[in-house]
Parts: sequence; structure tokens; C-alpha cells
Amino acid sequence: MNQLDIIKNPIAQEFEQFQRMYADFAVTENPLLRDVLNHVIQRKGKQMRPMLTLLFAKLFGGVKESTYNAAMSLELLHTASLLHDDVIDESLERRGQPSVNALFGNHVSVLVGDYVLSTSLMYMSRTENGEMAKVVARLAPLLSDGELYQLFQSHENVVSEDVYFLIIKKKTAALFSACAQLGALSAEATPEKVAKAAKIGEFIGICFQIRDDIFDYYDSSEIGKPTGNDMREGKLTLPIIYAVRHTTDEHILDQIEQLKAGSLTDEGISELIEFAKSNGGIEYAQQVMEDYRDKAVNLLPKDADDSILEAITAYLDFVIGRTK
Repeated sequence: MNQLDIIKNPIAQEFEQFQRMYADFAVTENPLLRDVLNHVIQRKGKQMRPMLTLLFAKLFGGVKESTYNAAMSLELLHTASLLHDDVIDESLERRGQPSVNALFGNHVSVLVGDYVLSTSLMYMSRTENGEMAKVVARLAPLLSDGELYQLFQSHENVVSEDVYFLIIKKKTAALFSACAQLGALSAEATPEKVAKAAKIGEFIGICFQIRDDIFDYYDSSEIGKPTGNDMREGKLTLPIIYAVRHTTDEHILDQIEQLKAGSLTDEGISELIEFAKSNGGIEYAQQVMEDYRDKAVNLLPKDADDSILEAITAYLDFVIGRTK
């Protein structure tokens, strides 16, 4: 079996049930809304986040109705954020297909994003669980806070690994953490186990974002964004942060200042990318990612079902080894 098969194996039936629920959310009498939601469903991706919720529910007892509702809530929250992100970034593609804003316009994309976000909250209310609702209530503003803080930092003259991790913990890892945490809560795990689930999810999310950031240093049509796109937006990610931290090259340091000021040319961005790659930036980021992978595995309960432990370990290996 490949890694995805290993991941899905212990939750095969549950994941099929989730996918039926996800398809049902597009059922509406509004023809425009139906067309947009069907387009969203067709480009749904692998749905790694709901898989994580189902796996952690299985890890700590079993999947219940509240597990499905929590998984739906978080997946729709994530979907809403993508709809809004594509408008903000003026992205014309998402996962190799036209984005909603490219096909239907910004106005429709924002309104449908709001609709999906509201539907996310509706599914969370169905859990009838105050502790689970608190997780989502804390998560939604945290995601926006992370994006805004990253925007603020893109204009600051600080090249800091601490700032980088603060941002990715908010904007990416928080969602993975919530997925694992809600899975454990839905299975009525003890507070100690819920806290461990949240931490494992956070480590998975950190791995996921570092891997995403590494993609920006290579040209690939599969990924759906041009090489150096993060730098064009003033975002300094782990490979270049590491490489710059270990250099006294005045030319490179001057280029970083130009990047922060928004005046660096495409040629300068290409030079920074090559500088990061030739000065150990990619290797460092990969090592940090693997260290977080090991931290997550070490937190897993050793007495759990072998197929679940194998699936979560495969999940981590898939995240750090994915090619898009």
C-alpha cells in the first residue's frame, strides 16, 4: 500500500461517510450558489485535515456523530479561507483548476466564502459540545491574526526564525492542531490526551507549512504558484532566513532590505533563491521538518491500535515527503 492507502485504511468507512456529508453541503435551491459549491467540491484536494480528525477520534476511542460534524466544520472553515485568500492574492488557479474568483468574480467568491464560513459554524453547533465549540471560536481569529501578522512583518527589517515560527503556528499549524484536538474531544479523551493531540497536530501543521515553503524555491506547474512567489510578497521563509543568518555578504543583505521595501527585481529574487539553495537553506528546513516529525511520533501513545499508529505515522511521512 502507498502512504495514502495506509492513512485511509483504518478510517475507510468513516472517510466515505464524511465525503458524503461534504457533497451534501452543496445541495441548495440557489442555482448560482450550487454552481459555485459544486466547483469547490470538484477541487477539494485530498482532504487531509478531516482525515486527521477521524484518525484522532479512532486513536482515542472511536468516531461519533460529533466527529463528523467537527471534521465538516474545520474543512469548511479552511475552504472559506481559501476562497477569501484567492481574492486577496488575485489567484486565478487553485489546485490546477480555475479559482472561484476567476470563474465567477470577486464579489461572488467573497459572498460564497462567507456562506461556507457560516455553514462551518452551523456544523460545529451540531456537536452540542461547548469545549469543541471553544476550539473553533479560538481558531477562526487566530488564522486571520497569523495572516495579518505576516503582512505586517513583510515590511519590517527583521529576519527572525522566531517570527517565522510564530506566524506559521497561527496561520497553518493552528488548524491542524484543532483537527487533532477536536478528534480527541469527540472521542471523550482525557484532558491530558486532548492536549497531546493538539500538540501533535501543531507539529504536523508546522511540517506542512515548512514543506509548502520549500516548494517556493523550485519551479513546478503542479504546485500552482511561480517560483519565488513568497518573496515577491515580502515573505521570508525558513530556507532564506537560515542562509541570511549565516552570511556577512553585504550584497545579499542589501537585497533583503530591497525585498522588504518592495523594490527588489525578479532577477534579485532569483538570486536570493539560489543563495538560499546553495548555502544550506533547503537542507536546514528539511532537517527542522524531520525533527518536528519525530517530536510528533514520540508523543503518540504506544499502547494504541497498531493500524492507527501506522496511519498517523504515514500521515506525517506523507506531509514531509509530498511533492505538491
